[in-house]
Amino acid sequence: MKVLLLKDAKEDDCGQDPYIRELGLYGLEATLIPVLSFEFLSLPSFSEKLSRPEDYGGLIFTSPRAVEAAQLCLEKNNKTEVWERSLKEKWNAKSVYVVGNATASLVSKIGLDTEGETCGNAEKLAEYICSRESSALPLLFPCGNLKREILPKALKDKGIAMESVTVYQTIPHPGIQGNLNSYYSQQGVPASITFFSPSGLTYSLKHIQELSGDNIDQIKFAAIGPTTAHALAAQGLPVSCTAESPTPQALATGIRKALQPHGCC
Repeated sequence: MKVLLLKDAKEDDCGQDPYIRELGLYGLEATLIPVLSFEFLSLPSFSEKLSRPEDYGGLIFTSPRAVEAAQLCLEKNNKTEVWERSLKEKWNAKSVYVVGNATASLVSKIGLDTEGETCGNAEKLAEYICSRESSALPLLFPCGNLKREILPKALKDKGIAMESVTVYQTIPHPGIQGNLNSYYSQQGVPASITFFSPSGLTYSLKHIQELSGDNIDQIKFAAIGPTTAHALAAQGLPVSCTAESPTPQALATGIRKALQPHGCC
């Protein structure tokens, strides 16, 4: 059975995207099509802030892209040496909060110790931070231009200072239409389509509706989390599956249940 995931491929240590592998374990043939591209912004400003850990109570990373922005700052400004020598240690003396294992894995690669990764979304991370944070210094929050206000508002309501810096913006992937056309012409209508973000839904839905035609009712729509599920519902699409956590294992389990006769997760 063929399933479509609207995300870019990320190889793990085994040289394969973990979503393709997990779905394959259930006999599902997954194809990945990227629907988002990213442009990095304000890197000099972010780099300067990373150089001043003494001004902050800690860091918050809620997306892999924000970590990539930090990596670019270290590479572009020849900061790798000073990072390894002193900055990394100074940041590790503070809290580094993250959402999800994928983000945590990238953060660990730049040498930082993470906490909160088991929080599957911003709401849960906000609760976690509020239960632990006592520093009077602001938390540094590199984020994208489409960030939701849940985390900033929750922290503000609890009197926890935070400084946001927009380090990337989300744009449509230039190959969305061509890649979807190729997929449908070669594979036909998929049994399931998974969306990984509200913006990914916005940029791809029209093409999917046109290509699927009357067969769109046969597709089981899945979401990686509650925010994306709400976006699907707002478009009038039935949500057959919302992953219990933003992981390949949880998504694969959910899709398998949804594709079983009378299944819903």
